[in-house]
Amino acid sequence: MLRRLLTPALVVVAVCGVAATAAYAHGDLDKVRRATAAYRSVAVAEQAGYGKLVDVNGIACIDMPGMGAMGVHYVNGSLVEDPRIDPLRPEAIVYEPDRAGHLRIVAVEYVVLTSAWHARHKAPPALFGHRFNTTASPNRYGLPPFYSLHAWVWRDNPAGTFAMWNPRVKCPGGGHGSHPH
Repeated sequence: MLRRLLTPALVVVAVCGVAATAAYAHGDLDKVRRATAAYRSVAVAEQAGYGKLVDVNGIACIDMPGMGAMGVHYVNGSLVEDPRIDPLRPEAIVYEPDRAGHLRIVAVEYVVLTSAWHARHKAPPALFGHRFNTTASPNRYGLPPFYSLHAWVWRDNPAGTFAMWNPRVKCPGGGHGSHPH
């Protein structure tokens, strides 16, 4: 069971050393929003190959008390298998659940394993002029260290468009997913 939970997470972060550059300006986030508009519907995202990601404890909605939440990540394995980081085709779509369990798109996320990135690059990855965040190991997914970058293109984030946590996003029953990303 643990392997089944970790396999999608490992696939998400298996994107290998591809140049993610700051070639896209902040205004290009509108292009990301247009490119992901169809995924406002989780059913459409699932038809496109995105599937729900859970951590080693089976938690899908990621939150951090005092910081906010990320939400529920849906990952497209075929995009993850493509070793390029394409700003218009993010590896993950992030949703906020409401109290009734309906999901609303709030962000996209780009991910790459730290070791894979540094096998081909000296500096950390950057996209939209922002460096990716680093997640050390051990982590909630049982994965080696990885880089990630959230882009809050569907929900305003007072902490910043590229901040990991959004204080406006909530996980129903908050606190049950309160583990570091």
